[in-house]
Amino acid sequence: MAEVFFWCAALALVHTYFLYPLSLFALEGAAQVIQNLRKVRSGEAARTGVRAGPLPSVSLVVAAYNEASCIESKLKNSLALDYPADRFEVVIGSDGSTDGTDGLVQQCTDDRVRLSPAARAGKTTVLNRCIPSAHGDIVLLSDANTMIEPDAVRKIVRHFEDPEVGAVCGKLRLYNPTKQDYEESAYWSYESLIKMYEGRRGAVVGANGGLYAIRRSLFTQLPPSTIVDDFVIPLRILESGYKVVYEEGAVAHEETTEDYDKEFGRRARIAAGNFQSLRLVPGLLLPTAGFPAFAFWSHKLLRWCAPALMAAALVANLFLLDSLFYRVTLGAQLGFYALAYLGRSGVFKSGVAKKATSIAYYFVTMNMAIAVGFWRFLRNSQRAAWDRTARVPTSTST
Repeated sequence: MAEVFFWCAALALVHTYFLYPLSLFALEGAAQVIQNLRKVRSGEAARTGVRAGPLPSVSLVVAAYNEASCIESKLKNSLALDYPADRFEVVIGSDGSTDGTDGLVQQCTDDRVRLSPAARAGKTTVLNRCIPSAHGDIVLLSDANTMIEPDAVRKIVRHFEDPEVGAVCGKLRLYNPTKQDYEESAYWSYESLIKMYEGRRGAVVGANGGLYAIRRSLFTQLPPSTIVDDFVIPLRILESGYKVVYEEGAVAHEETTEDYDKEFGRRARIAAGNFQSLRLVPGLLLPTAGFPAFAFWSHKLLRWCAPALMAAALVANLFLLDSLFYRVTLGAQLGFYALAYLGRSGVFKSGVAKKATSIAYYFVTMNMAIAVGFWRFLRNSQRAAWDRTARVPTSTST
């Protein structure tokens, strides 16, 4: 029985972190071969990019709570985006800000900017209010501290020429003003690569709040208690049968935080919201959903189970020490956790050892946050309203 538990846990972990990404690469390669063969047989010329057409109207919606430190930069960045002024608006939904955010938005004289203030009730309530009242056919969602590159909007909206596309995710690049190399960068690059290949199959499993767009007509009101709106909104669109794609060329930049306690709290909050989301997108749990269900289970559900799977693999391994193979696997597990401890203690200051211990520490703490988030979900103790993540003041530009 211990051997069954060990292998079930180990294979599930291997699948979600390694086999699933490899399956995406294999599927993409096979799809490219089939597509090329069809073009050769039909004599069809290869198409480059998405076909040109009239640009749709776009509303950039930003939920803001006490963003006085960055809201002016956000407005400046938004109004400088390369998109026709008569087809673009910026809606700032203030969630009961008390630090002067509303006044700074009101000082902006550009007619494209509109403030939608209300008492604090949480980001989901802001979106439920602002998205339906937006004027654009396409709603672009972003965070106040996220700076978007000028050509990103055009690259995103072209995908909506395909009537089967319901949402488009942009590429978020994280940067740290004090460290060029940091733990989250490697994991974020890995996640972005998976999103890119999921997007080519029209099934990106969740967006990031920094940059994504939806058809306004497909938005459905969310329960006010929804914690991770940027996960649930595109998943509902995917569940309804539309494609959710990824545009690697649409880039936005966001600064990471140096406050690791707050970062851990943010991840635990997201984890609680992830478990909460299961009841909001039940259709994606069923095999009848096809590839989107496979992606949801492989990329998300098994990841959320990783803390339990890691514990199960370790405990089961303790009952199998009569075999040399299982003594080696136990040593490998304990060695990995030792690396994580060394990463926490900061023994290594540079080089390969520093990177290895930092990645191990990041992976372990990430899964600890998932466990904490699951406990909050069970206790229903995670509130929906969010707090700003403190960042290091800097003049570093992106």
